[in-house]
Amino acid sequence: MESQVRGGTRWKRFAVVMVPSVAATAAIGVALAQGALAASFSVSGQSFKVSADTLHGEGFSQYGAIDQGYTLTGEKALHPVAVSAFNTARIKNMCQSVVTPNIPLLGSVSLQLTAGNSDDETKQVHAENLYIDVEDLAADATFHGIDIGVAGQDLNKGPKMKAGEVSQKQANPYGFAQQATSADLNGVEQTAWATTAGTFKLPGLRMKLQAGTHECY
Repeated sequence: MESQVRGGTRWKRFAVVMVPSVAATAAIGVALAQGALAASFSVSGQSFKVSADTLHGEGFSQYGAIDQGYTLTGEKALHPVAVSAFNTARIKNMCQSVVTPNIPLLGSVSLQLTAGNSDDETKQVHAENLYIDVEDLAADATFHGIDIGVAGQDLNKGPKMKAGEVSQKQANPYGFAQQATSADLNGVEQTAWATTAGTFKLPGLRMKLQAGTHECY
């Protein structure tokens, strides 16, 4: 059956390309209602940008993996990433943005989330069991008590590889890994394919959905 057409726009097609933005909006609605969110953020076939003034993490671990996903046309997509994990993390002035391109009549549409823009640590973003699948990272970083080991065997300072992770990504349990008792990152700019957390608290959350390309950096 033909998609409904109004003013030249095929509304089913419009809905398909806007799925990432709608899904993110729904997830944030749950966070606002509950005050904390146990969630997984990912956009099929798209990376997203994240920036922060500072990130302080306790219990850090990192290892390589390949994320598995699908494009909006249903094609399989693989992305090499470095999984950065923290037992707990405190983030000041966090920004997360994703751009959905090629929407009929509108062109690109950007979804941008900001939270935790305060010098008061109790009003900054807090996360527990935080995993970030990073493609690119720039920051001024200091690691305390750092050492290296084997991903599936020697990670004991921060989160280990997640149970059931193989179903979501391919990670070599015998590959290179590093860990630290704590980490401080300043001026964070990163491109990621997924973020998961046991708990995500987002004080001062603001969401903007607007036409054009509006990214965090």
